[in-house]
Amino acid sequence: MRLRQNITLIFFILILSAGSVQADPESPMEVVKGTVNKVIALLTDKKLKTPAQLENRRRLIEEAIGRHYDYEEMAKRTLAMHWRTLNEQQKPEFVNVFKTFLAEVYTKKIEGYAGEQVLYLSERFRGAYALVRTKLISEKVDLPMDYHLLKKPEGWYVFDVVIDGVSLVRNYRDQFDRFIRSSSYEDLVKKLREKSEELSSP
Repeated sequence: MRLRQNITLIFFILILSAGSVQADPESPMEVVKGTVNKVIALLTDKKLKTPAQLENRRRLIEEAIGRHYDYEEMAKRTLAMHWRTLNEQQKPEFVNVFKTFLAEVYTKKIEGYAGEQVLYLSERFRGAYALVRTKLISEKVDLPMDYHLLKKPEGWYVFDVVIDGVSLVRNYRDQFDRFIRSSSYEDLVKKLREKSEELSSP
């Protein structure tokens, strides 16, 4: 079970990098494949594997995530109906807090990458949305991964991924909804900030 959880967290980093900031003709499949390969290259670069380069590698990965992932779209979907209750100052605040939280969670977990391979299976379109189906495989794992992308003027952006039938956006949505209902939105932001600080500590 722990191996499966670690593999899921590791691969989500690759998912976060599956987008495009340039207005080019790349298809969703090309975007996913190309950017996943870029992140894998960072993970397997021997020069970046030394302890002295650990923070630099994490920074490079975080930069890749920041360039290619639509945090605002994911933030909206994770808060769902609670997003509509936020004012114009709270919305960008939550996006930034959520972005920092995700970066800290997944860049630490990615250190466990062990050469898993990615199979690119198919892509489907529905208006401005696309679905790219892939599979993560190794001797110990065979895990289906479905990328959900949204087309914007700048290109395709991932806003969710379904890992072995479980949506990451829906998972966070359920957690955040329960937390807000039992406490408050303000406490959720505070909790995410505290968790980010804890994860960023050496």
